Amino acid sequence: MTRIILRLVIAAVLGGVLGYERESKGRAAGTRTHMLVAIGAALFVLIPQQAKVSDADLTRVLQGLVAGIGFLGAGTIVRGTGQEDVKGLTTAAGIWLTAAIGVAAGMGREATAVLATALALFVLYAVPKLTQSFGHQNGSPPQSPPPQGKAKSKK
Repeated sequence: MTRIILRLVIAAVLGGVLGYERESKGRAAGTRTHMLVAIGAALFVLIPQQAKVSDADLTRVLQGLVAGIGFLGAGTIVRGTGQEDVKGLTTAAGIWLTAAIGVAAGMGREATAVLATALALFVLYAVPKLTQSFGHQNGSPPQSPPPQGKAKSKK
């Protein structure tokens, strides 16, 4: 029982860390959402382990989990008016990764879950700063300045 509690708590804490980062940037899916995703994913592997299901059956559970999380992540993606105006992709990817971290914690691979969380935080915090220092905004190439010249006024 202690092992189960520890795995669920690790999943919740690691999910919460990633969710806090998203929430601090004003994203819709924040701390609670990420914690629930991680706990749920951990449960989806803990319960079959307790029931002593075969590895083949556990694989099917994981396939269903990944597909279900894909739908949840899709709900965070919003397309604006322009083709390039898409928001929520990073949050969707974060939810997907949070589920994988929950699975790792649920399977007893705590070190893997912690390492994945640390790498995700690096991507979420450091990569935007690195891309901005190289002249990119939000990971996209810099836009060329508007043409110089006199604008025609309408009379």
